[in-house]
Amino acid sequence: MRLTSKGQVTIPQNIRELAGLKPYDEVEFEYRNKQIVVKPVKRASTPGEEAIALLRGSGTSKLELSADEWLEMTRGER
Repeated sequence: MRLTSKGQVTIPQNIRELAGLKPYDEVEFEYRNKQIVVKPVKRASTPGEEAIALLRGSGTSKLELSADEWLEMTRGER
């Protein structure tokens, strides 16, 4: 393996399979006894579930407007 100019390296397919790594899985690095150890990050939820959790509630309004008032405000004068 060769390190790229950005510090990236490809984990060989057989190692990914042995470790159970899939595309977009996260890994963490540890430096131990002059060796670099790569470990999968175990999550309680999937990245998609985490994204939804981050967005949950972001579409709510604190203005307490009715739907008609909200439409009027967002559409502007006609």
